[in-house]
Amino acid sequence: MPSSDAQQPFSIPVPSSQDDAIQTNASGQSPTVQMHPAAKWLGQDTARRLGIFQLPENFLLSVVIPVYNEVNTIEAVVERVRSSGLPIEIILVDDGSRDGSRDKLRQLETVPNTRVILHEKNKGKGAAIKTGFTHATGDIVVIQDADMEYDPQDFRYLIQPIIEGDADVVYGTRYGHQDRPVAPLWHYAVNRIISILTSIKTGLYFSDVETCYKLFPRKIIQDLVPKLRENRFGIEIEVTIRLARQKTRFYERHIRYHRRSWDQGKKIGWKDGVRALWCILRY
Repeated sequence: MPSSDAQQPFSIPVPSSQDDAIQTNASGQSPTVQMHPAAKWLGQDTARRLGIFQLPENFLLSVVIPVYNEVNTIEAVVERVRSSGLPIEIILVDDGSRDGSRDKLRQLETVPNTRVILHEKNKGKGAAIKTGFTHATGDIVVIQDADMEYDPQDFRYLIQPIIEGDADVVYGTRYGHQDRPVAPLWHYAVNRIISILTSIKTGLYFSDVETCYKLFPRKIIQDLVPKLRENRFGIEIEVTIRLARQKTRFYERHIRYHRRSWDQGKKIGWKDGVRALWCILRY
């Protein structure tokens, strides 16, 4: 559920020292998150709202990037993910690209903590995402598109509710705040319709169910993978409905978003919107 005090992510260097730790209480069960040193002068409540906190010891974020004909952006996207300042592993799943993306991926495979997995034929974004989920080894898994629409600097802000035990799954919402590029009305309207119908189906309120930025604890999403049927964009709806049925605790936080046009390579179309409606009925 959206937080009433959610704000735009605050850019601050992420500590890389051994002070990035989580302490276990005397019972050895519920962890207590240590606040970032900045909380000393900001105050803990303000620090929490800005997404400033310390990471658990040995924390790892798995970033799954489905790739299909993204030769012009994939290198820049990987660089942006690596510059997030978080301990990450990058899982690139090429879904049968034919534009030279695979040549770029062969070069990126030499980058530390980066894996490249190839689909010989195009199976769809959902299929690529499921492959990535299966190979993830991190504590939390996030989906990252291979274009430049989403900003990985938001990762730290998004993982906080999971780290602090306030949520099981976090969605980054592109709507509900003013600091964003204005999208075409039809795009906003279709997304709102799908989000509202999904909300009715699940009994939960989602402002942006089609968002790319969905974060899951690895066990939750890997346990779900064998049940997933959708191989295209319908996976967004299927995952949401199946997790809601399991009484999963959802959380939304605002993210930055820079929409690309059809001329720039945007791939989702009206057929995917129709499929999303079908998925709402089916699942």
